[in-house]
Amino acid sequence: MAMVNASTSIFLAMEHGKKGQKYCFDKVMKQIPWNEQGLIAAIAQDAQTKEVLMLAWVNAEALIETLTTKRVCYWSRSRQTLWRKGESSGYHQQLIDAKLDCDGDAVLFSVQQHGPACHTLRPSCFYLGLELTQVSILSNPLSNTNKISYDS
Repeated sequence: MAMVNASTSIFLAMEHGKKGQKYCFDKVMKQIPWNEQGLIAAIAQDAQTKEVLMLAWVNAEALIETLTTKRVCYWSRSRQTLWRKGESSGYHQQLIDAKLDCDGDAVLFSVQQHGPACHTLRPSCFYLGLELTQVSILSNPLSNTNKISYDS
């Protein structure tokens, strides 16, 4: 494990790290710059296609549960509770790997998505194409049903 001066950000130290170098998970977790609500952004990306599926939030508990169970768990800001992706809809995300960004304020989950990722039943939450003069719908829902799933 790399030794880091306690007054130095572990993320600053890791900027100078070499491939394969390891750091203590607990020390890294303690230095993640969680926001005022104790959250960091979490991006889900399809492990095979590399398509960005969604953006959500995790707290420390959700991140540890995700890493432990390999089933993606987020924090629901609207419900103020853990949100186990697909818990009621069945459209879960199997974790393939997880990566923190360079300053620790975002995590990238590489996932195997089972069913639609978006509550609109689309494959990705990023289905609205932006141009200066218009916004276009880029994909159809995967299901013929009109049922919107707020647990997708």
